[in-house]
Amino acid sequence: MSVFVVETYVVKPEKQGEYQTLMQRLLEYKKQNPQLFREVKSFRLFHQMFGGLAGAYIEMWEFESMADLEKCWMKELKDDGFMKLHREFTLFVEPTTFSMNVWTSVK
Repeated sequence: MSVFVVETYVVKPEKQGEYQTLMQRLLEYKKQNPQLFREVKSFRLFHQMFGGLAGAYIEMWEFESMADLEKCWMKELKDDGFMKLHREFTLFVEPTTFSMNVWTSVK
């Protein structure tokens, strides 16, 4: 049974360029530190064009199980490089637009 973490947020207009650079750095960090993200089955980043929060970004992280999700999060919390990226991310996001949901597949 797959588990998906779905994060939705709007990036501050003046931070759009910096956000794009940050996401490239995150993808590079993910490539350079495969042990940190071993439990991640897939990662997708979407940009919402219409409906809901127009202009929002949606991150979708897939894991095999809740146990894998928790294991990955514990490793990330202890990793200085990842936490630095996360702190930068929080500066770019409109706080009232951030939401995180955890979905499980039905079949």
